[in-house]
Amino acid sequence: MASQVFYRKWRPQTLAEVVGQEAVTRTLCNALNSGRVSHAYLFYGPRGTGKTSTGRILAKAVNCLTNGKGEPCNTCPMCQAITEGRALDVIEVDAASNRGIDDIRGLRDRVNYAPNQARYKVYIIDEVHMLTKEASNALLKTLEEPPPHAIFILATTEIHKVLPTILSRCQRFDFRRISQADVVSKLTRICETEGIHIEPEGLQLIAKSATGSLRDAENILEQLTTYYSDNIELRQVQATLGITGDWRAKELVKHIMNNDVAGGVVTINSVNSDGLDLKQFNREVVEYLRGLLLIKAGSDEAVDLTAEDKAELKSLAAKASLAQILKAVKLFGQLELGFDNYSTLPVELALVDCVLPSEAERETPASQTGRETGQPVKRAAPPVAPAHPAKPPPEPVSAPPPAAPEAAITPPPAVPEVTAITPPPEPGSELEQLKLNWKQVMAQAPEDTKRTSAIAILRSAGVKPVAFEDDTAVLAFRYSYHMEKIEEPENQKVTEKIIGNFLGRSCHVRCIYQPEDNHLVREAQKMGGQIIDMEEK
Repeated sequence: MASQVFYRKWRPQTLAEVVGQEAVTRTLCNALNSGRVSHAYLFYGPRGTGKTSTGRILAKAVNCLTNGKGEPCNTCPMCQAITEGRALDVIEVDAASNRGIDDIRGLRDRVNYAPNQARYKVYIIDEVHMLTKEASNALLKTLEEPPPHAIFILATTEIHKVLPTILSRCQRFDFRRISQADVVSKLTRICETEGIHIEPEGLQLIAKSATGSLRDAENILEQLTTYYSDNIELRQVQATLGITGDWRAKELVKHIMNNDVAGGVVTINSVNSDGLDLKQFNREVVEYLRGLLLIKAGSDEAVDLTAEDKAELKSLAAKASLAQILKAVKLFGQLELGFDNYSTLPVELALVDCVLPSEAERETPASQTGRETGQPVKRAAPPVAPAHPAKPPPEPVSAPPPAAPEAAITPPPAVPEVTAITPPPEPGSELEQLKLNWKQVMAQAPEDTKRTSAIAILRSAGVKPVAFEDDTAVLAFRYSYHMEKIEEPENQKVTEKIIGNFLGRSCHVRCIYQPEDNHLVREAQKMGGQIIDMEEK
């Protein structure tokens, strides 16, 4: 006799054995005990959460020869026939492969016949959302007026694709993703019964990788036992799941927070030299940075790490600022490492970018003092060009003769304070005006553009005007990513509106890529890097 796979061998046989769906199983138990079983149920939830298994248990419970109310006995001939899949009155239909109207018409014709042996005919239709519109309407007619001996159990992972008229004729039960604790508990019971020895940390990794699907977790466990037999070590679980589990991920996070470029570069190249997957290594770095961010924000309970790792991150979070951690999470979280690209340069540039201050911080010396002391830095407002040339002081005049005592003197009206605005430049001087007043261009931007991503990019240190020709402003970008974002139609319109507002007339925008001014490349060259190729944009 062929051995069964784990997810079939350990399929729950009673409602009490269904893992992580207490709200569903308790409601069904109460309905069975009171005899209020509905003619149609809809089970909705992610894969591997127990929808089909619960449907089979319900079919056994309503047809159990010993009980008939409550949990099935699993010992009577009917329960055993349903468990073994040979009961004629429990029909399972895969709607993914039997989705046409002819399939449902055949089902509708057969449903009117009385059961052969069981008390009820139970139809379990899996992936019901895959039925065609015509087949769904044909099923709807059966659900509206079903025979008293028929019960329908519909299961789906995409409930939004099911006809609302079908939903309204079923009792709906939502199956949730199973928690990691429940998955680990079930895997532990399986290991104890099957004689499998595996470290608790390994079970935690399996549960985490399964993302709430117990069936996926059981399949991973079986795969491990097939390859490594009954004694499974943590490193073997990591290798199977593609997790490096390397201590250097934590080490790199420390280098980032300590602004240690040299140490970080050594760590990155050490990982690469050992042949580890840089893509997976970067995921683990991001996971630690996320934990650091949550701890800094006061959400320790949301961090899924060991107590030792949490203690290290708490110590590190005490020394780093929230802005520094956030910057690192964004930079490393946005890295794109291709399967065929094993270059360490993207990771190294992200490291350098984390450590180097921004352009605005380099321009303001007080910012460094603020970082060292931990005090907030007050920045002076940028100088604003006067709206009109300064007028010479008025010539002194003789005092007027004193007014008559009875005449009332009315004080002059108060003049409201007006924010100075840079006047539009003369034609031919647009480039010089844009260069000298680039920050003012942003300050005078229309209100409807001040919350866009385009103005955020234009304010960055890597953008500058370099030419103005034929009513077209040419902007140079230090980073190709920023240039590509501005070249998107919506962002380009916003950019043209901002610059045109400053110039006092409409204009176009053209983007060029100038990587030679990239401070990251300069820093990489200082550490021995060389530019071997440049991509034309």
